[in-house]
Amino acid sequence: MNVSTQTWIVVADDPAVSGLVTTARGLGGAVSAVVVGRKSVADSVARAGVDEVLWLGEPGDGAPVEAYAGEVARVLAEAGAAPLAVVGATTPAGRALLGAVAARFQVPVLAGLRGATLEGDAVVVERSVLGGIAERRVQVVGGPSVLAVAAGGVTDEGTAAAVREVPAQPLGAARVTDVRVKEQTGVDLGAARAVVAVGRGLKAQADLDLITDLAAAAGAELACSRPLAEGVDWVAKERYIGISGQHIAPELYVAVGISGQLQHMVGVRDAKVVVAINSDKAAPVFAQCDYGIVGDLYEVVPALAAALRAGS
Repeated sequence: MNVSTQTWIVVADDPAVSGLVTTARGLGGAVSAVVVGRKSVADSVARAGVDEVLWLGEPGDGAPVEAYAGEVARVLAEAGAAPLAVVGATTPAGRALLGAVAARFQVPVLAGLRGATLEGDAVVVERSVLGGIAERRVQVVGGPSVLAVAAGGVTDEGTAAAVREVPAQPLGAARVTDVRVKEQTGVDLGAARAVVAVGRGLKAQADLDLITDLAAAAGAELACSRPLAEGVDWVAKERYIGISGQHIAPELYVAVGISGQLQHMVGVRDAKVVVAINSDKAAPVFAQCDYGIVGDLYEVVPALAAALRAGS
C-alpha cells in the first residue's frame, strides 16, 4: 500500500479537537480534517491548527453522525495515497467513524494511547492495555495507523484554514428522533491539583459531608470508587475513578476508606503523592501509597481537616 506523510483527523460534530491535533502534529507532515456535523464545528476546527478542512455538509433529515461513517471512509480513500495516520476521538460517534475508516483500509483501530511517534517510515504507538496495568508498544508499517485518542478541548490558533465542502450521502436507515441532555456535575478531575476520594468505608450517604469538608480544607475535588457511583449512587458517576472511570494525575490523591484494589488504583497510577486512610492495616492500598494512616475515617478525617485549616 502506498502511504503518504499526511495525517487526517476525523471529527464527529464536536469542536473539542486539541487532543486530536496534538497527536497528529506529533507525527509530522500535513494535517487535514474531515468534519461531520454543523458548519460552525467545521469553522472551529479550521482554527484549531490544521492545514485544511473537508466538511461533509450540514446534516439533514435528522441523520445521526454515525450515518456518515461510510462517507468519511470514502473521502479518505479517494484523497490519494493512503494517509500515514487517521486520528479520531474515543467518543461513541468518533469510534464509529474510525471503525469505518479502519474497515476500508483493512487495519485495526488502536486505542488506549499514551503516545504516538514517527520512527523512520513507521508509526510507533505506546498503548495502555489490560485496564492500564501494562503497556504495549506497537509499530505500524505499510498502512495507515487508525488511532483513537482523548478529544481534548477547543482551541483557537487565530489563523483559519480553508474549509471545503464535499458532497456526502448518509445511510438512510437511521434518524435522530429525540435528544435529551444529561445533567453533568461540571467537574474536571483531570485538571484538579488535589483529589480526595472515598470508598465503601463510608457508612451512610449523609456522612459524605465529612469527606467534602476534608476536600474543601485541602483545596481538592471530591471523587469516589466505583461502588459509591454505580452501586449506591451516592456520588455522581463523573467523579468515579478506576479502570472504566476517570484516570487522573493530581499532585495529591487522598484515598479514604478505599481498599486499593487494582481496578481502582490504575485510575491514579500517575498521581505524584498518594495518601491512604483505612481502618484495615492489611488493605492493599497501603502497599501503593506514599503515606498511610491506619484508623477510623470518622476520627481521622475530621482531625485532618481541622489540622489543614489550622495550618493554612
